[in-house]
Amino acid sequence: FRSYLSTPPEVYEDIIEQIGKAGLNKPATPNSWVRIIIEKPFGRDLASAKELNQKVLQVFEEKQIYRIDHYLGKDTVQNLLVLRFGNGIFEPLWNRNYVDHVQITAGETLGVERRGGFYETTGALRDMIQSHVLQLTSLVAVEPPAAFDANSVRNEKLKVLQSIRPFNIDMMAQSVVRGQYGAGKIGDKDVPGYRHEQGVAANSHTETFVAAKVLIDNWRWAGVPFYLRTGKRLAKRSTEIVIEFRNAPHMVFRDKGIEPNRLILNIQPDEGISISFGAKRPGTEMNIGNVTMKFSYQEGFGEPTRSAYATLVNDCLRGDATLFDRGDNVEAAWSLVDPILEV
Repeated sequence: FRSYLSTPPEVYEDIIEQIGKAGLNKPATPNSWVRIIIEKPFGRDLASAKELNQKVLQVFEEKQIYRIDHYLGKDTVQNLLVLRFGNGIFEPLWNRNYVDHVQITAGETLGVERRGGFYETTGALRDMIQSHVLQLTSLVAVEPPAAFDANSVRNEKLKVLQSIRPFNIDMMAQSVVRGQYGAGKIGDKDVPGYRHEQGVAANSHTETFVAAKVLIDNWRWAGVPFYLRTGKRLAKRSTEIVIEFRNAPHMVFRDKGIEPNRLILNIQPDEGISISFGAKRPGTEMNIGNVTMKFSYQEGFGEPTRSAYATLVNDCLRGDATLFDRGDNVEAAWSLVDPILEV
């Protein structure tokens, strides 16, 4: 037996309460199980997320609760852990000694379309930073878990979120940018600015773009900035993670215009991994160019056989919560975003 409810977040608590009153939160037989999948947004700030967690835990046990974020079902996101912990060549470089900075970008060409009324109450911080982008940040920065199981992985992700330096007023003035898209063209088509979209207030201050510089205060990442970006109506649809490495300590070829080495994980639309490095160009002179080695999921393994959501729903049916959020992880992410929302 399975049921699916497509509802606004405002009625999550009522539905969960009624499920408990109907006794549907308990297994019907000793060999059966009951699990609940809850889609984001899980709360709209720290206070509401805590309240929702408390309400759900009054009806379900934590092991029954699967807070879903479809980004974690994407192959390249999962491959980030394999890349680091399943190979011997990357993990030794994955720290402050070798990494100059990290960029995480989630860009869309679409506007709010016909969802202006919904987006007015949400914005890019709630919609993307608190969930998708901080999920990617925690996976990039996570320490090797003791085992690849739900508790071990989620414990390490929580440590990352708890290590991110909290934003104060001074930090926000220097390290956070919010904005809205204006009117323009996509191809030959005129498109309206955000404040002229259906359902959006003419004086709206809801952000459609956010950029933030994040610092992680732990042994591995101290001093390495993480640049997070997300927005609508950007130049291209792309979600990617860029690891930019420090230059060689002694630049023998300093006058040859060598670019920094970069490891890029393309999460969408073209899933894959690439790494760039300098190489000598053919010829008698010592001219150096930047070259890229690329791995494409489609070329390497063919078309994906199922969506990210299908992967995660299958994990839920199997009782594997590794790629789902735990209550304390959700609250830790909200605690980072809350000060920006308040300002």
